[in-house]
Amino acid sequence: MQQPESFRSKLNLLMRAFKYRNYRLFFGGQCISLIGTWMQNVALSWLVYRLTGSPLLLGITGFASQFPTLLLAPLAGIAADRFDRRKIMVLTQLLSMLQALSLAFLVLFGSPQVWQIIALAAVLGVINSFDMPARQSFVVEMVERREDMANAIALNSSMFNSARLLGPSIAGIFIAAFGEGVCFLANAVSYLAVIAALLAMRVKRDAKMADRSKSRGSFAEGVKYAFGYPPIRYILLMLAAGSLLGMPYAVLMPAYVKEILHGGPRTLGFIMAASGAGALIGALRLAGRRHPAGLERGIPLFTVIFGLGLLFFSFSKSFALSAVFISTASFGMISLMASCNTVIQTLVDEDKRGRVMALYGVSFLGMAPFGSLLAGWSASHIGVANTMTLNGIFLLAGALLFASKLGEISVHAAPVYSRLGLGGIAAGELGEAEKAENPL
Repeated sequence: MQQPESFRSKLNLLMRAFKYRNYRLFFGGQCISLIGTWMQNVALSWLVYRLTGSPLLLGITGFASQFPTLLLAPLAGIAADRFDRRKIMVLTQLLSMLQALSLAFLVLFGSPQVWQIIALAAVLGVINSFDMPARQSFVVEMVERREDMANAIALNSSMFNSARLLGPSIAGIFIAAFGEGVCFLANAVSYLAVIAALLAMRVKRDAKMADRSKSRGSFAEGVKYAFGYPPIRYILLMLAAGSLLGMPYAVLMPAYVKEILHGGPRTLGFIMAASGAGALIGALRLAGRRHPAGLERGIPLFTVIFGLGLLFFSFSKSFALSAVFISTASFGMISLMASCNTVIQTLVDEDKRGRVMALYGVSFLGMAPFGSLLAGWSASHIGVANTMTLNGIFLLAGALLFASKLGEISVHAAPVYSRLGLGGIAAGELGEAEKAENPL
């Protein structure tokens, strides 16, 4: 008789962010929109590779879509700290819908050139530069209790990767049957869901938000704060290393599927779906934590899993084994990214949240374009598999460096956890607490 009650309590723990109406609206709208986003991502990479057959141009396209985050971080971070984050997101979603429509019309009714595709990828990069810090900072306005924020961030990751399961699989079928243009059109329509959800929200404008709208702090002040505080500094650097050396595997996936697995768009879709499955499991595992205290101690372990998954994936020539290894790598990747996000969001001062999350965007997306270029160049010289092998090795080295800083990170993070009422997990008690708090 106690087992159903235990399951129910674990489920309530896993889904506790859904008690907030605004979060439920956001989650529902994003679920639909992100399926379209993943369809577009797969269709875009396949279109570029179909037109050119060049891993280098895949890397250049990835660079164009992510480099604006690095350039525009100062403006985007200040905007997220000074202006209404929900209004920023409504605007970015509208502009993203127009970008997807432009791609759809170009492919369905025109003769697309690679430079046009790269230019439109860069336009989306500019839009995302402003969307990311506003979106990440908006979580605290949807979820009122700080101890529930880790759950909300992990559920966001699970939503992202649920879409990553469905979107690529649907895209593979659609590309084979109708071509890439239909995927772009479907993505444009999907933005209507998240725009409607944002407009339906009721956001309280309390005194803290009014003070934030009057903030005149500079971006340099945010940088000084972030890199002067060891937990945020080391986490941003670890995230940047993971983004530079690990995440570019995604831009090489069409070349890997065609050259090593000898597959087509459906194979690409299924491999990306396997990647999404591993990431979803990682996100749900983190969603079961009661609070984020001590989560930074898992970051090197997740990085090792990410690196080993990529390493084994690079040696595989079997579809089944490749699916298992990329799923393992994605479990480590999303666990790493979500853990970094959660710890930063928990520790950061509210008046600097937007600027620090812009730096998070620089580490998460701003380094990725250089990784995409480097991966594309490397793959064209030493091959796709060897490039992924090197990426895995570099990630393992990064994990060792971060682990050497854990003592310093914990010393500075502990007083903040204590002030927020999230303390009580000493380093030696972490393993036991993890077992108690994770239902998965």
